[in-house]
Amino acid sequence: MGSGSDSRERELLLCRLLDEIGPDCRQLMLLGDIFDFWFTYRYLVPRGHVRLLGKLAELADKGVEIHFFIGNHDMWMFDYLTEEMGAIVHDDPVVMELCGKRVLIGHGDGLGHVDRWFDFVRVFFRSRFCQKLFKMLPSAFTFGIAHQWSDSNKRKHAKHDMLRYLGDDREGIVIYCKERLRKEHFDYCIFGHRHTPLTRDLGGGCTYVNVGDWLHNRNYAVMSADGTVELRDYKSPTS
Repeated sequence: MGSGSDSRERELLLCRLLDEIGPDCRQLMLLGDIFDFWFTYRYLVPRGHVRLLGKLAELADKGVEIHFFIGNHDMWMFDYLTEEMGAIVHDDPVVMELCGKRVLIGHGDGLGHVDRWFDFVRVFFRSRFCQKLFKMLPSAFTFGIAHQWSDSNKRKHAKHDMLRYLGDDREGIVIYCKERLRKEHFDYCIFGHRHTPLTRDLGGGCTYVNVGDWLHNRNYAVMSADGTVELRDYKSPTS
C-alpha cells in the first residue's frame, strides 16, 4: 500500500470496496504487492495497514476464504496472515477450479525469465540466508532500505515506460502462460505484478487477465457464479 497520505487514501478505498463486495464474496484472491513492504517478525507487526488487516480479518470471520499470493514487495509475509486469520498463502502460481473454470493464478514476478538480474535478486531475497540476515538487523534500518528500494523501482518503471503492455514476446507472464498452455488447458490465466490492467486472448479458449493495481489505477477482477471474469475499475463516491 505504500506510505504517506496517498497510501492512506488507497487503503480507505480498498476497505470500502471490500465492504461493498463482502456480502457476495466467497473467495478473495489477493495477488501480491498488497503491501509496499512486509517482514514477519516473531514479536512485532510492521506499522500501518491497520484498517486493511482488520477488514480482512472481518471477512475471514464471516467465512470468506482468503488467498494471498506473495509478491516481490511482500515476499516475506510468511505465516502471519495464516496464523491471524486463516488465510492461505501461496509462494508461486497455482491451478484452481473456480466456478467451473480451470484457472492459473498468481502474482507474476520472475516468470518467463525476461530479466535475468531480477531473477537473481528474487532468488537471493527468497533465500534463508537473506531472511536470517535481515532479521538480525535493526528494523528501523531495514525498513528504511526496503522503502528506498521500492521507491527506486517505481521511478525506474515510470521512467522506462514499463507501465504498459510490452508485447507478447516481452511480457514474462504471457510467455510463462503460453508455455503452460502447451501442456495443459486453462480457461483463465489471472495475474498481477505488471500494474497494467488488461484482458487478452491467448488462444485455445484461454483468456489472460491482469488485474492492474491500486497504485496507478483502481482495478480488480470479479468472477461471477457462471465463471465469467470481468475486469473492473473502482470508482469511489467522490470520483
